[in-house]
Amino acid sequence: MKISLTKRAEKKYRLIKEYIRTEWGVSVESAFEQRTKDFFYLLKDFPKQGSLEIKEKQIRAILLTKHTKIFYRIKGNRIIILTFFDVRQDPSKKFK
Repeated sequence: MKISLTKRAEKKYRLIKEYIRTEWGVSVESAFEQRTKDFFYLLKDFPKQGSLEIKEKQIRAILLTKHTKIFYRIKGNRIIILTFFDVRQDPSKKFK
């Protein structure tokens, strides 16, 4: 399976990395990047590991870190990362 990110997901990922670098430094940012890469490798082999969050749209979610959730959809032989979401935010902002 191939993994692709939406523009929203790319933007949110970049913002989270910038925040981590500012608050905790480059080494923590690098650890976050590595954790994300490791997760993507695992997701390719086990695409249905995330819980079905929005059944009618087949949107799945999984916790990447204790503060970051990834929302994604499986479409054919592709996994589309829809967004990265800081779970401390208002849940209504998931896809904004």
